[in-house]
Amino acid sequence: MAAGTSNYWEDLRKQARQLENELDLKLVSFSKLCTSHSHSSTRDGRRDSSDTTPLLNGSSQDRMFETMAIEIEQLLARLTGVNDKMAEYTNNAGVPSLNAALMHTLQRHRDILQDYTHEFHKTKANFMAIRERENLMGSVRKDIESYKSGSGVNNRRTELFLKEHDHLRNSDRLIEETISIAMATKENMTSQRGVLKSIQSKMNSLANRFPAVNSLIQRINLRKRRDSLILGGVIGVCTILLLLYAFH
Repeated sequence: MAAGTSNYWEDLRKQARQLENELDLKLVSFSKLCTSHSHSSTRDGRRDSSDTTPLLNGSSQDRMFETMAIEIEQLLARLTGVNDKMAEYTNNAGVPSLNAALMHTLQRHRDILQDYTHEFHKTKANFMAIRERENLMGSVRKDIESYKSGSGVNNRRTELFLKEHDHLRNSDRLIEETISIAMATKENMTSQRGVLKSIQSKMNSLANRFPAVNSLIQRINLRKRRDSLILGGVIGVCTILLLLYAFH
């Protein structure tokens, strides 16, 4: 019975060592894959159009990464199962001195499993970080190329918008000047009308006193009214011409 249990323990240790050796080789290859991917991405950032394409492109490396990650996870799960069986065996060993030796061996295998698990997750996390950075850089490069391809059209549109803005600004300036001239003319005419009214009132008072002068004053008033109409017509025509020029 003791020989049978001893053989069972040795068989578990043999399985554990075999799985540990396989994991060691897989982790070395896995680390090399991630390192080569990092170096190739760095070269791709500096490579110009005359460089040759690398042996493995991003999609091939991604497939290989996923395949190796699955294989390593399966080996870690199998090694964890073997360690659990070894732990069950040590609990049923019975002999204190033998049990202490078995616990020491089990602890060593557990430490190896923990180191391999930690190394696997660290390497996997580094690879995922590199791939996310590449995706981000690729997206940025696409945005830059898209911006460059459309920059000519955008520049043309910007130039047209600026010209239209200048034209509108010049039109606004001409309208403001025209309005200022019209307001000044209106104020001038208002002041002249006040002066003419005061003169007319004085002339009317004189005409009432001197009937002979009345006919002369009427002729003068008719001439002034005609001159006022002519002046008003000239100012109106000038204002219309200025507005047509401003909106042309």
